[in-house]
Amino acid sequence: MKQRVRNIFNALDQPVDAILLKNGTEPFLDDNFFYITGLIHGLFEGSYAVLFSDGSIDLLTTALEAESAKKTEAALHVYTTKEDREGILKPLIGSLKIIGMNFSGLSHQDFTLLQQLCPSAHFVDVSKSFSSVRLIKDSEELNRIKTACNIADAAMEKIPEFIHEGLHEYELAAEINYLMQNHGAEKPSFDTISSFGKNSAEPHYSHGDATLKKHDFVLCDFGATYQRYASDITRTFVYGSANQKQKDMHETVLRAQNIAFDCIRPGVKATEIHQAVSMFIDSTSFKGCFTHSTGHSLGLAVHDGAGFNQSSDVILKENMVFTVEPGVYIPGFGGVRIEDDILITKNGMERLTKSSQELREI
Repeated sequence: MKQRVRNIFNALDQPVDAILLKNGTEPFLDDNFFYITGLIHGLFEGSYAVLFSDGSIDLLTTALEAESAKKTEAALHVYTTKEDREGILKPLIGSLKIIGMNFSGLSHQDFTLLQQLCPSAHFVDVSKSFSSVRLIKDSEELNRIKTACNIADAAMEKIPEFIHEGLHEYELAAEINYLMQNHGAEKPSFDTISSFGKNSAEPHYSHGDATLKKHDFVLCDFGATYQRYASDITRTFVYGSANQKQKDMHETVLRAQNIAFDCIRPGVKATEIHQAVSMFIDSTSFKGCFTHSTGHSLGLAVHDGAGFNQSSDVILKENMVFTVEPGVYIPGFGGVRIEDDILITKNGMERLTKSSQELREI
């Protein structure tokens, strides 16, 4: 963990005396807190981490989380009351002149309290440093992401066994979530999407009470969380035989994904990947039917700070992890999305999710 902290300081735009992270309360927990401590279990609500340029960390937490906190390399301070907490925190940061903060993960209320505790300090936003460093995964992160991808693949393989006429969307979502946890996931990495028929034309549809009918699209978009790291995969099936329009949609999306794969390598601008995919889809009969970005970075968060989109200024580098997920959506008819997780390698990319991408008629 010390190297992660040093990397964050090396990425700063301006020097700071220390960096202070305040972990909020669920659901406003700061992924950066878990990134620099390496902690897997626990919520650590209301905990603080003080980071120094030599890689050292002081961790302040409650007695509730003390046992879990012992699993980190940080110097541990346990408090029981607000007065205890301030009595520990003030000697650590009270005399500092410039303190870095992750403003993107800090509430106004918490910031006001810190200003009162350190009235002479100047607080600066260092959130970009966290984002840029977290884009490059180390070996431990990659191992966890790969395991999360393997779990998602294992669940995807079993989905056809549960498909039958009259199945509810929410029933399939429940089966998918069970399959992932049965294969070692802590939980789904986001609200599982299982959409049938015309509902599949809504990219961020979750799952409702629609029932499956013959010739419906079955779009399944889900991910597993393994030791806090996420995977994200989508496949689109057809229940029964697919008609020509459904086949054409699927073929177009699959070709678009392969175009993206061919473009991905270190040194390429992330926006170029999206442009290549979008231009291809718009050259087909499905012009205007691709309505979202081509993918996003993946890690502790499902959307981990960067993406393949038209405004991205990210330059691809080795050991970045992204999703690649083109889609075609026709309101009132249905949609097709194919999504895989990929690792950028020295000379290209590696597909981390291995499920078959061919159209499957169930």
